[in-house]
Amino acid sequence: MLVIIAGGGRTASTLAAVLVQQKHEVRLVEHRRDVLAFLHRELPTEAIHEGDPRQPHVLEEAGIRRAQVLACSMPDDADNLAICFAARTLYNVPRTIGCINNPRNAWLYDHQFHVDVALNQAEILSSLIEEEMSLGDMMILLKLRRGRYALVEEKIPADAQAVGLSIRELALPPRSVIAAVIRRGEVQIPRGDLRFEVDDEVLAIVDPQAAEVLAALFGKPKT
Repeated sequence: MLVIIAGGGRTASTLAAVLVQQKHEVRLVEHRRDVLAFLHRELPTEAIHEGDPRQPHVLEEAGIRRAQVLACSMPDDADNLAICFAARTLYNVPRTIGCINNPRNAWLYDHQFHVDVALNQAEILSSLIEEEMSLGDMMILLKLRRGRYALVEEKIPADAQAVGLSIRELALPPRSVIAAVIRRGEVQIPRGDLRFEVDDEVLAIVDPQAAEVLAALFGKPKT
């Protein structure tokens, strides 16, 4: 898979390095001399394309006509939007990703500018803080289906509601699945008659609403 990355800041260079390690074909397009000096210390030379990504001929030289993904990480939101728009309308790139610099411009990163995924660091941080506060000690292990579901883990304390109850007896929300219960290092198959014990580690797949319900059942009671 060929991924074109427009802009060579820290976020872009880290993304490029990860993709290179994963054996993807990468072209990071950058024209600033000081940034290029850094990039050549961090990335293979073949992953760097020197030129201004705001210029269509530079993107063409980098191979945008056969790219599957374009990620824009320019320091100016207007440039990110313009490049995403051109990638789709001129070159039919299937997937575009735009990094938002100023949160006030987030509303512009939509289908009209052909931005498939908008990365807003302020929004991501605030949602993570809110999620961590609402779920107590429950740990999110993996996001699934673009964040609609999550694989979570909770270690049951002595005063949890679920202690002594079976899976069948718990009022589990509809969009939740108990995937496994780990007890004293051994995996217990989560059948309906399995009763929860103190220090059981419960793995579950949940949506955001179900996660809050399970956090209340398997976590410490809120005071």
